[in-house]
This record gives sequence, structure tokens and C-alpha cells, in this order.
Amino acid sequence: MNTTRGVLEPGSSGSVCWCQALIKPVSWMLGGTLLAAVAIAVVTAAGSGPVGWVNDLSPIAATDWDYDKAAHLVERAGFGATPAEIERLAAMTPEQAVDELVNFADIDNSATPAFEASPIWDAAMDPFPKSRADAVRIARETGVSMGVEVLPEGESRRLQPVVNKFFFGLRSNAIETQRLAVWWAERMLATRRPLEEKLTLFWHGHFATGNTKVRDTRMMLRQNEMLRGNAGASFGDLLSGILTDPAMLVYLDNGENRKGHPNENFGRELLELFTMGVDNYSEQDIREASRAFTGWTNDVLEFQFDAATHDDGQKTFLGRTGAWDGDDIIDIILDSPVTAEYIGAKLYRYFVREDLDAETLTALAETFRNSGYELRPLLRRIFLSKDFYSPASYATQIKSPVHLVVSTYRKLGLRELPTIPDFGRLTAGLGQTLFNPPNVAGWAGGRTWITPALLLERGNLFRGVLLPDTDGFWAPDRALPGIYAQVGARIERGMNITAATQEGDSESSQMADRDEDYNTRYGGYMGYVMAYDRLNLIPRRTADLDLVGMLQGAGATTVEAAVDHFVHRFLRVPLAPAARAVLVDRLQDDLGSDRLPAAPGPQEELALRSLLYLVLSAPEYQLA
Repeated sequence: MNTTRGVLEPGSSGSVCWCQALIKPVSWMLGGTLLAAVAIAVVTAAGSGPVGWVNDLSPIAATDWDYDKAAHLVERAGFGATPAEIERLAAMTPEQAVDELVNFADIDNSATPAFEASPIWDAAMDPFPKSRADAVRIARETGVSMGVEVLPEGESRRLQPVVNKFFFGLRSNAIETQRLAVWWAERMLATRRPLEEKLTLFWHGHFATGNTKVRDTRMMLRQNEMLRGNAGASFGDLLSGILTDPAMLVYLDNGENRKGHPNENFGRELLELFTMGVDNYSEQDIREASRAFTGWTNDVLEFQFDAATHDDGQKTFLGRTGAWDGDDIIDIILDSPVTAEYIGAKLYRYFVREDLDAETLTALAETFRNSGYELRPLLRRIFLSKDFYSPASYATQIKSPVHLVVSTYRKLGLRELPTIPDFGRLTAGLGQTLFNPPNVAGWAGGRTWITPALLLERGNLFRGVLLPDTDGFWAPDRALPGIYAQVGARIERGMNITAATQEGDSESSQMADRDEDYNTRYGGYMGYVMAYDRLNLIPRRTADLDLVGMLQGAGATTVEAAVDHFVHRFLRVPLAPAARAVLVDRLQDDLGSDRLPAAPGPQEELALRSLLYLVLSAPEYQLA
């Protein structure tokens, strides 16, 4: 097999070998049309409206509605669609298309499967210790920790079962969260309510909560369901939901927010990131809001109000004085005009574009406030506006990693999420991991998604989808990582724990396990072993692709028609003629003809996958 860049060869037996060669690096540039566009110069795409539509919030007319506008709508208000699905929207009026997406609660989505949790939690694990040291301290003080008893006197490593159980909790929870991310990605792919999932993803980044700190997949699932349940409804309900959400309470340490010793994390992020934005409140407002939320805590999976630790004294917040509690703070925040502006602007930037002028913001904030902070009227006005389809908005948004992957699968017409390659590893390599945003501010998005290194990574992203390597696939929910794989191999060879967990011959390594009640590295290893014994497997499958069938269904019989179908199906930014010519020449060379064969086989499928890989590697494909 030749693995030189740009070369794909069939297997010697006549069957196709889906080799892992780099077909072309993204730096091939497609005629040089788009590093400028990825740098976010305004691209006047053929499908957009006229320049005069910029900042015009009046509704688009039915006479201006077409396939390209419908494709733009479903790309931004969802994760893209197949040509047939876009044509169905294009056959509607703009109002009908927008209403179908925005009024998603009217659509039956019951076929979308619920998450099936692995049996990893038992009652004795709640509340889970904050650290290994905490787990060990509890065991030494009480003789039991997480339901595991300390070994009797005289036994070696008396605390080893406790440490093993602690690491089991960590490992199983981390891998279960990867399963949860795969489940959510499957929902994004299969849902009949694309805007519901797109909004849930928005709120996940807005009310950012990471399971690396929360360490409880059950909490993360409940938060995800709460965000989805309120995704397009009332911002007030959504705000109340997130401020009583156990995962958020843990993430922002509000269990430590007590009368006389307020913890300002909760109050600060509430004002700075969740509702009003910087410069619209004072440090005193942060302190007073934090006092109002004292006593708001959780009993594992349930919100709990602890009256004994609540500060019920007088507080002055945003100029109002009273014995405010958390609910009062929410009401005062919603009564402030700047809240509608801040949330309206963030939604606009998520769905439309980064640049937002003051007049447009004022009008959108007014719509938001006048509706009582209902989200659907605001979204409907945005999606129907001429501004949404203007050259400044059309095909100018850099896709987030999750959007990039899910939208590709939807445009391919897939109904099941490919799990070879692993979804989480695909998006993590580009800077986005579901259920683990980088910090409480979430993902910055926009231009931060693109660096020279990430652009190359993005260009090569779909190699493993189109040309999967099933033999070399590393399953993160089954394979021991790094040093723990070495420990396991040594133990299987008959080495004792001390020898199996040592690194090298250094004196510190030799001393690491001497006279200890437990071996930490062995505990880490056993955590994985125990987790793998309890976790449900992620079903592993490659993408169910039939590009030959796709083109036959589209009526494409020539090389040029095949290129044009892929470009039309996947790109919102038109290719320059020279770039199109590169693709045509490439496919013609691979097929040895300017026509697709009447009875195509594996070799032709391989040639089409090579062509599609080039299309998906194009810098233009990074734009939605």
C-alpha cells in the first residue's frame, strides 16, 4: 500500500484498501480563495441577499426565498441538512420554514433515544469524596469509605480497596461522560428538532459547567435535560433552573456560600457571564447577590435550601434594598434593561455574526423584553430578518468543532453517529469537548476556532471518517492509557504490585511503595479495570456511506456533475473556477474517464471518497 500524500491504492486482491494516507493537506488552498475568508473577511456568497439587507430587521419576502436561504437557515438554526431536506424548506414560505424550526415543541421527537446510564453508581458513593486524600481520611477515621471497609489489622495495604474504589469512581465517571457526549451528538444528528439541540449547545456554553470538576455524569445529564427543556422558552425559567442545578452549584462552589462567609463565585459569574456582562454592576452588587444565594446548595442530585446557612439580612442590589433571597435577585436582574441587551447580543452573535450595531441591538432587546424574556419571539425575528440573510451574515461564521462534525454527518444523510473515529477525540483535537468547556466562560468561539495549526487539523479531520482505520482504532472506553497499560501487562506477567508500578530504577521509585497502606498507581490501574467491568460499551461503527449511490440518486453521470453535487451539497461559499477545475481533474484522473461508470464498484467508491475528502479539506468548508 502506498501511503504517499495524495495517493490511494486498491488492495492487491482487487478489494478496496481504505488506507490512512493524507489525500491532500488543507494547505492546497483550492485556488487560494479562502484563507482570507477564514480570517473573516466578508464574503459575498452567491446565495446571500443584497448589501442593503445588512442591519435590516424587516422580514424577508417570499419572493426572495430560495434554496440557498433555506440552506443558510437550517445551517445556523440547526446543523445543516441534505439537499432533499433543504428543498422541502425552500418550498415553504419563509414564515413557515422559520416557524417549523422555532416552534419545535410541536414536533414529535419521541423516537430520539434516552441516555442509558451504566450501573456505576451505588448509594455508598454519595457524596463522592473530593479527593483521594479525603477518601483515605474518611476510611482512617471511620473504618469505611464509599461503602468499602478497611482491611483487617495485619493485612498489607489496608487502604488499597478504598483507593481502588475512589479511582473507580473517577475513571468510570470520566468515561461515562464520554458516553454521554456520544449520546448527545447522536441526538444532534438524529433529532427532528435541530434548533432545540443547537440552543441546548448554546446554553451549555453560556452556563458553562465542566464535569472535570463536577465529577458526576448524573448531574451533567440532568443539567443537559434542564437546558433542553427550557432551551427555547423563558429565559427567566432557564435562569432559575440553572441557579438551582446541582451541577452548577457544585461547579461554582455555592455549597461553601454561607452566612457570614459568602463565596462570591456564584454571584460574580451570575452577573458577569450569565446575565448582564461586565461594567453593568459593582463589586458591592456581587457581594450582595452572593449573600442572597447563601444556603442554596444540593443534596447530591437534588437542590436544597439550607435555611440555617442563609443570610436573611438587608441587602442593597442594583440600587434596591430589601431582605433579598436568590429569587429576588433573579427578578431584579430581569428587570434591568441591560440583561435583555446582553443575552440578545450573545444569541445574535451565536446565530448571525459577530458585528452587531447599536440600533439593531436595541430593537432586538426590545422584542426580548416585551415578550417577557420568551426566546421564541426573539429567535423568530432574527431568523426572518433580511439582516440574517445579508452578505455580512451569510456563510461568514466559523463552525465550532461540534457543529463541523455533526453538520457533516447530517449532510451525508447519516442516521447513526459514526463512532470510528471516536466523536470526542475528533472534537477535542479542535478545542471543544462536550460536558467539559475550558472554564466558566465557555468556548470563546468565532476566530478563536481557527489557528494555522487548527486549520490544518480541520482540513485533515474527516480522513478517519471517509477512510476509517478499524484495525488501528483506539477505543477510549476500553483501552488502558499510558502507564496503566504497562502496569496491567506487568501484572499479567506475574510481577507483584510494587514491581509492576515502579518506573525505572531510581531510588525514589524503589521507595514509592514501601510501608504504605496503599499503592496509588495500582489504585489508578484498578480504577480502570473495575470501571471497564461495569460500564456499558459505546457501540463502535464506521460511517454508513455510499457515495456512488448518493450521486446516482442525484442523477450525476459525469465527473463535472459529481464535483458540482459535492460542492453544492457541502459548501456555502462558492469555489473559484480554478479550484473546481482541480477537483474535476483529480476525479477524472482517478477514474480514467470524464464520466462515471454505469456499473461502479469499490474502486469508484474510493475515488469519490478521495474527492469528497478534498472538498471537506477546503478552507471554504470551515464556514457556515
